[in-house]
Amino acid sequence: MFSDPQFWVAVSFILFIAAIFNPVRKILTSSLDAQIKDIKNKIDEVENLKNEAQKALDELRERESKVEKEIQNLKLESEKRIAELKDISATKLTDQIEKRKILAENKIEQLVRDTNNSIKSYISSVAIEATRNILLQNLSKDKKSALIEESITEFNSVLKN
Repeated sequence: MFSDPQFWVAVSFILFIAAIFNPVRKILTSSLDAQIKDIKNKIDEVENLKNEAQKALDELRERESKVEKEIQNLKLESEKRIAELKDISATKLTDQIEKRKILAENKIEQLVRDTNNSIKSYISSVAIEATRNILLQNLSKDKKSALIEESITEFNSVLKN
């Protein structure tokens, strides 16, 4: 067996493979380790990016929620304010209408009084003029003097009371 050349070729082949295997294994291992490390770094980087993106998404959703709540609050406040303004406007309008109604009624009453006074004054002046004309045409001088005296006496008694 030791004299067989095939044996020595096989032994030398095995020794050659063993001698080459260790450095090749180290080279392959270090190369694979470097690639594994690079892949792990990339995975970590991607996970960090994913986490940052998730945080950003969560923040955006939170902001969106806050903005929606703020919009709802503003909407409710606006609706309340509009209702208050409508009530105030309706009250003011009712008050103004009532005041104008009272003013109109007062003006109408004043016009009625003025008209009645004018009519009374006109009737009185017409009656006085008619009475004067009748008295001037129908009374004698003596009766006129007696009537004037009687009127002055009555007038004085009315003024004294």
